[in-house]
Amino acid sequence: MARVLPLLSPAHLDRDFDYLVPPELDAIAQPGVRVRVRFAGRLVDGYLLARLARSDHSGKLVKLERVVSPERVLTPEILKLATVVAARYAGTRADVLRLAIPPRHARTETGGSKKPAEPVVAQENSVASGDAQSEHAAGQRSADDAGRRGGTASGASAPKADPAVAAGAHSVSGDDRGGGTTAAGSTLSAASPRAIATAKADAAETVSGVGPNSTGGSAAATASAPTVASVVGNSAPPGADSVGVRTNSPTNAAAPISASGSRDDIGIDSVASVSDSRPTRAPAVPSDETVGAGDVPEQTSSLRSRRGDACDPIVIAPVDADSGVDGASVSGGGGDAVRKSTAASGVAAASARVLSIDPAVADVDSGVDRAPGSGRDGDRVGKTSPTAAVVFSAELAVDPTPWDRYIHGTAFVDALGQGRGPRAAWQALPGEDWARRLAELAAVVAGRGRSAILMVPDQRDLDRVLAECVRLVGDSAVGLAAGLGPAARYRRWLAALRGTARVVVGTRSAVFAPTTELGLIAIWDDGDDTYAEQRAPYSHAREVAMLRAHETGASFLAAGFARTAEIQAVVDSGWAHDLVADRGVVRKFSPRISAPGDTDMALERDPIARAVRIPGVGFAAARSALKEGAAVLVQVPRRGYVPSLACAKCRTPARCRHCNGPLALPEVRSPHDDVAHSPSCRWCGIVEAAFRCASCGSRALRAVVIGAMRTAEELGRAFPGVPIRGSSGGAMLDTVEPGPQVVVATVGAEPVLPGGYGVALLLDGWALLSRADLRAAEDTLRRWMSAATLVRAHGQVIVMADPSIPTVQALLRWDPVGHAHAEVAGRLEVGFPPAVRMAAVDGSADAVAELLSAANLPEGVDVLGPVPLPPGARKPFAGDSPAEVERMLLRVDRAAGAALSRALTAAQAVRSTHRSDAPLRVQIDPVDIG
Repeated sequence: MARVLPLLSPAHLDRDFDYLVPPELDAIAQPGVRVRVRFAGRLVDGYLLARLARSDHSGKLVKLERVVSPERVLTPEILKLATVVAARYAGTRADVLRLAIPPRHARTETGGSKKPAEPVVAQENSVASGDAQSEHAAGQRSADDAGRRGGTASGASAPKADPAVAAGAHSVSGDDRGGGTTAAGSTLSAASPRAIATAKADAAETVSGVGPNSTGGSAAATASAPTVASVVGNSAPPGADSVGVRTNSPTNAAAPISASGSRDDIGIDSVASVSDSRPTRAPAVPSDETVGAGDVPEQTSSLRSRRGDACDPIVIAPVDADSGVDGASVSGGGGDAVRKSTAASGVAAASARVLSIDPAVADVDSGVDRAPGSGRDGDRVGKTSPTAAVVFSAELAVDPTPWDRYIHGTAFVDALGQGRGPRAAWQALPGEDWARRLAELAAVVAGRGRSAILMVPDQRDLDRVLAECVRLVGDSAVGLAAGLGPAARYRRWLAALRGTARVVVGTRSAVFAPTTELGLIAIWDDGDDTYAEQRAPYSHAREVAMLRAHETGASFLAAGFARTAEIQAVVDSGWAHDLVADRGVVRKFSPRISAPGDTDMALERDPIARAVRIPGVGFAAARSALKEGAAVLVQVPRRGYVPSLACAKCRTPARCRHCNGPLALPEVRSPHDDVAHSPSCRWCGIVEAAFRCASCGSRALRAVVIGAMRTAEELGRAFPGVPIRGSSGGAMLDTVEPGPQVVVATVGAEPVLPGGYGVALLLDGWALLSRADLRAAEDTLRRWMSAATLVRAHGQVIVMADPSIPTVQALLRWDPVGHAHAEVAGRLEVGFPPAVRMAAVDGSADAVAELLSAANLPEGVDVLGPVPLPPGARKPFAGDSPAEVERMLLRVDRAAGAALSRALTAAQAVRSTHRSDAPLRVQIDPVDIG
């Protein structure tokens, strides 16, 4: 028997179904593999969750059609995470797994027709057959239609209007995914086993078995594999609900163990009970010590090594209850015993602790694809490859001295190196080489044989962080991004799955990377809106990262120059702690920041400001910096020429008489084009040659905001002979060469300059602050600080905004923590996230009313709306019908957040059984509330 999760869209079909396993598929039909099953007469994709000796279903069972691949792509940790995320965001496990596991690339997985010259790990079975993408697409649509008609797979009965699990179709997490006992045979939370082989750099080879029936490896290698302690946090993060069941007991390959811990005579072999020759985790002793809660003793011996001489390898020893190892944690509980080999040396050690890491690990895939025949083939990871062996050497060194500038910085690095699972919110200093710092933390974790996930907002940041990681840990660092081709992306994902990639750098989808023995998950600049998933269940990478860190006991780090209200709420709860610098250190590294004001009266008194919309003090600072040979950065909020116009008399926005669209001035095609242009509509393109204000009748127009092109044109006239460079949209610059120049960039597109800019001018700050958005203030501060940190320490930053605004004051003081604390307090007073849990239901009026009528909402829920969708928000469907989309907001206290998600999940299941095909979207804590 096999328990399978079909990837079906209807919410009431988010259940497990039992299938018969044909004798010819018995060997490769193992938990975690991709399968094709027949459901309602159509072939659909799915994942095999468990092997059963018998099924409780009394009806006829259908056979598995085929096993797509013997590769176990669904790990117990990812399955448990998918269940938790689906419960948190009122979605389905199928939707989460579509985000977590990329489509299969058969040639990459099997290595094509090539065979490894000297394989060190042999899997038991080969790939049965390749993908059938076209068949999957057709089958998926038919299965979804059949699901709405009430069709079921043979041997599993489906409910008519009740989403509960029917007899014979066991749910992975029981009837209530918000908590409870896991069904036998569908254990979700068993610890992930792994093997760590530590050896010297000159070791001949490392042999490690992979798979439940693997015979690879030697007795010596098996005996030397350590048992790593499981680090479990003491309390759940505020954003995490109590969902799922946690199981820390190891599994047994010879005799399967049920969820209760006893041997099961049914013979269940589930995804969560996959066992191989690798050792399992041992439960750790929790600790209540946290970062910042008193003085944390500095573990200087944990990261200290000798300079000048070759370092002996650090041996990761099993945890011994009688060894006297201090289990105190910086934040979290438990700890591994780390034993270092020591030797006498006549060389005086430097004051800084230096951690050396050898990049010469086992055969792994690098972040850059290589052509075949180049020494390490680009498709090498597609072949069977060993678990990476990470050892210590003197070739590369990680110097934790820069962390001394932060309060408890060294204690955080020490705890990270000892596997204690610290959790912190790091506010980087202005001008900090944050990519290097994140790479150092990942190298510390990889040096212990564990894995690290580093998430960044975009490809530019990914390239920067990946380059630093490759410099420290070599080919054991890979990059994951949506821009990669199918083969490259799947190759690197397999490297993380098979353990050859210890450091994964990627965008939001990297939070689901199937790394082995996750030791650190870090997110940079979590306030960026690209972390919000645009596909169901509309999760946020920051929240998923915190859920995963809490479930696995891994370390968590939220880093950035600014801080979001969500991270501040987590810090206030005590789940994570501050990792900030002293105010004196901040003043030392911060540029001089001033705000001369941008009121009309102030600008009218300044003749220079009337010409180029830059105050005289800013113009003088820019001219002085250019004379010194330094570059000047000018940040503007909008691209284009003059993207927005208004009446010069009453300030009413200028609108088109035909479609009511906004009027704008077209960009100048040639610098020698002196012909005046009439404003045109940005929607319909009609030229408005005779504008008249509908409110006051005036014909005069004024620019509401100046675009990047117009700003560059004005600066070119103000600074003749100085190069003017632009960076925005598709013409984004990553870096610029030093020298006197003016760089005009839109927000988020500022290029990096080695040595830093001399002056930064932040123009039209009111355009960012006046947006009708809940997060407008914190997002503006984040963008300003990102630009200001590119200025050298003795440089100058001039922001064109009202100095009395609290956001401007936070920039002047460089106080992101205080601003985030004020944001949390303000949202608590008015009842907005993260102080409360809020759900947004988008759709037509009838669809929203149908869902709310079927939902058994918890007590105390506030129903707000209906309200229109916020500007720029995507509609929950494709096409032109229906034209009217409403949004209903549901607000509850955070304590009732799990109950709200369960109610919405059940309501969607009931609605899908009623064959309702009207588009509907349910989002929990959306980024754009309205």
